[in-house]
Amino acid sequence: MKPSLRTSIAFAALAALTACAPKQGSQIDTVRASLQEVLPGLKADAVRPSSVPGLYEVQDGSNFGYVTADGKYMIEGDLLNLKTGESLTENRRKTDRLTKLAELGEDNMIVFAPEGQTKHVVTVFTDVDCGYCRRLHSQMAQYNAEGIEIRYVSYPRTGPDSESFRKAEAVWCSADRKTALTEAKLGAPVSGGEKCADIVHREWDLGNDFGLRGTPLLVLDDGSIVNGYLPPDALEQRLDAPPGSVFNGQPRQG
Repeated sequence: MKPSLRTSIAFAALAALTACAPKQGSQIDTVRASLQEVLPGLKADAVRPSSVPGLYEVQDGSNFGYVTADGKYMIEGDLLNLKTGESLTENRRKTDRLTKLAELGEDNMIVFAPEGQTKHVVTVFTDVDCGYCRRLHSQMAQYNAEGIEIRYVSYPRTGPDSESFRKAEAVWCSADRKTALTEAKLGAPVSGGEKCADIVHREWDLGNDFGLRGTPLLVLDDGSIVNGYLPPDALEQRLDAPPGSVFNGQPRQG
């Protein structure tokens, strides 16, 4: 997993390096220059104005922090609107997730769509050998009957150079990915080349970027996530519920 901003950025280093920041240019340039001293690989678009005057948002995957305009201090965590209770940071994460999934594209996913109307699209990070991933897949007809389209993205939990990773590569390299995935989840042997290894690596990296803690990870159509398995009826209730609803069910992970 990617380290948090706290481990990536030493606060003391930020304060000490502020003196090295250029005195010319805008405030955001000053903040970017200070951060890039300790995070040389940080992209310019990872630092942006926040909703709060005088604070700049910095993003590292699913981790966020807020830096003062002089580049001296950073608060790590989520920014809340106390009046509405809305998490402005989580809203940013939702948009970011949907953007990155769109960039990945359905061509790199394995899609099981309803025969009738599609009411919701859920992207699932899956592991061929994960028990609850297999349970979810065994109920595919029920998800589809509820109007839920399932789009699979690969996330072998054991990481590169593991047997599960090899199986994922074989499935994603198959001419008939849907059949290969179903057979693999039933425990059948899978074989295939590694020409699609870069796809599996890319999707595995994306799961880490999203802060995945276990499989399955469900990305709902509004960009929010569920860390774990939900049966078809519970998932439908979650998807159809109005914004701000609270759920007591505990998703299960494999």
